[in-house]
Amino acid sequence: MQYKDIKNLTDKDLHFNLREERAQLHKMKFSHAVSPIENPHKIRVTRKTIAKYLTEINRRRNEKTDV
Repeated sequence: MQYKDIKNLTDKDLHFNLREERAQLHKMKFSHAVSPIENPHKIRVTRKTIAKYLTEINRRRNEKTDV
């Protein structure tokens, strides 16, 4: 997901998507540990998506405290 798309999400959607991505990452890591997954690059992409969600959440939190 592009960062510009993440900016347009509501706070509730951000937290929901973050929870879903973290669950997906956990499943992928576990699957990869048991037997190599077909495309391990997906783990990296998922980690970066989580980071984008966290960045936007923190930006909004900081924006609220600055006002």
